[in-house]
Amino acid sequence: MTTAVEPGHIEQVQIHFDDLDAMGVLHNGRYVLLLERALAAYWSERGWPFDPAVPHFADIFFVVREFTITYHLPITTVGPIDVHFWLDHIGTTSLVYGFRVLSADRSVLHAEGRRVQIKIDPTTLRPTPIGDDVREACTVLVKSN
Repeated sequence: MTTAVEPGHIEQVQIHFDDLDAMGVLHNGRYVLLLERALAAYWSERGWPFDPAVPHFADIFFVVREFTITYHLPITTVGPIDVHFWLDHIGTTSLVYGFRVLSADRSVLHAEGRRVQIKIDPTTLRPTPIGDDVREACTVLVKSN
């Protein structure tokens, strides 16, 4: 289930039993995966799957340059969780996402952070400009100031 929200988007993802650590809380490294799952679902639903067999794969060949997160309240149960994300900035070769991990009812902020991605050429692995089609697809996620 997905829900539109201003600014950005909220994507529901699942916490599985094996995501919890020995203390019964979501392992800190799994928060990165929650955002990955949310972004992958969002872009795939809109025709931009992360699949090398798709002709426009080179258009979405991004790598993570920076990832920061602040943890507020641990997640201690399995089941649905909401990931709210948006774009703070679209640069020549980069995207800057902001995100929040929320309880399914959106009453609890579990974590928040930022992720910077750089578009690179799949052959040279050097930064390359974001194309017009991707830039246009990203505009609906941009947080206006």
